[in-house]
Amino acid sequence: MLSKYVKVGDKLDIETVVRPGRESDKRQFRSVVYDIISEDELKIAMPLDHGKMILLPIDKEFNICFYTKSGLYQCLARVVDRMKADNVYSLLMELTTDLSKYQRREYYRLNCVLDMKASKIADDADDPNLEKVELIDTDITFDNGIMVDISGGGARFISRTQYPKGSEVLFKFTLFVSGKLNEYTLHGRVLFSQEIKTNPGAFEHRLQFVHIMKDDRESIIRYIFEEERKIRRKEKG
Repeated sequence: MLSKYVKVGDKLDIETVVRPGRESDKRQFRSVVYDIISEDELKIAMPLDHGKMILLPIDKEFNICFYTKSGLYQCLARVVDRMKADNVYSLLMELTTDLSKYQRREYYRLNCVLDMKASKIADDADDPNLEKVELIDTDITFDNGIMVDISGGGARFISRTQYPKGSEVLFKFTLFVSGKLNEYTLHGRVLFSQEIKTNPGAFEHRLQFVHIMKDDRESIIRYIFEEERKIRRKEKG
């Protein structure tokens, strides 16, 4: 079944498997299929994070999501071996569950470089009143940053302001969707925050959108797939 849907060159996400209640500990990396060995084994590129190679541990199991021409497919897979050939580092992965259709489109991430703004929400601000806070409090100060990936479920961004893990922010950005410029001001919760070692004073954050309207989520997903189609046309081109 693997070779029926997954092809060499397909992109994939590798996500750590965590215990229930520890979702904020999840880490996710992007990779690509190098070779399909059999119906339950394949080679993938060693994932990178900010140019640093991530040496995933042997025998560790991960969630895999494949981006194929037929849609998104997922499974669990175990790292069998780490290899190097012709200065190319790769992982041998063994599927430990069957491949299944991946329906959660909101988690399909697109790498990007987009301007954004963020502002920490006061700790005593109640969720039901967030829209009032946004509209009435004209003294809110937004800090600039760069969004480096986005999905219907959240975003990753870099800024000179650090937002601690667990803090809540207003997150503003614009996307060009279906020929129209859309503006978004969303409520987000910071799942990960860390200073970038190679860029002192800059911080990487992973943000989960909360209380997001269905229309906003669908609009973001539409943008992602429009951009992905543009990338594929350029690659063929």
